[in-house]
Amino acid sequence: MTEQGGSYGRNGGGGRAAEAMSDEELVSLVLDRDEPVQAIARLSDSLFSRLSGRMLTPVTAEELAAACQLPPESALRLAAAIELARRLIRADDGIGPIRSPRDACREVARIRGEEKEHFVALYLNSRNVVIHQETISVGSLNANIVHPREVFRPAIARAAAAVVLAHNHPSGEVAPSNEDMKLTARMVEAGRIIGIEVLDHIIVGAGGYMSFRSESYL
Repeated sequence: MTEQGGSYGRNGGGGRAAEAMSDEELVSLVLDRDEPVQAIARLSDSLFSRLSGRMLTPVTAEELAAACQLPPESALRLAAAIELARRLIRADDGIGPIRSPRDACREVARIRGEEKEHFVALYLNSRNVVIHQETISVGSLNANIVHPREVFRPAIARAAAAVVLAHNHPSGEVAPSNEDMKLTARMVEAGRIIGIEVLDHIIVGAGGYMSFRSESYL
């Protein structure tokens, strides 16, 4: 966890360990930008105020550029550093079990801001740990595009015990459509026949997420 607050050093990283550097020094080093201390301090404050608490949620270069008023190259450099740290943390911590809709939402957070609908499946083992994630379709979501065989083929190949479905609504509204309801019912029935449980279907949007199981639709 990065500690915020006052720090003494503002004179660059030098040969010191990264853990001894201030927030501003780390930001400056990652961006490789020679700017006044006040400008880097404002950038650091903006970065932490907007991203603190997001934990392992991915962040895009476009989001950083808009939020921190960064040029594209700097935003991409910073996004790459955040993504590298995110992957290292996940590799060290492991992908924990999916215990709740919030856990599932965290795993598919990357599709939240997509301009097209992305339908994703999380494949879980008997301990509800994600063993595989696959994007099944991109585009308008309907029963003709998303077929059970496309969802359950990877599940069978990886001997998954259960599946969590998820898709995004580019509009930001997370209430399920009639098509969402029909598609979910079809997947649940297919899973019942095959013997692979559909634990949940998550809809994510800019304003949050909706769980079919939490809303008693499953």
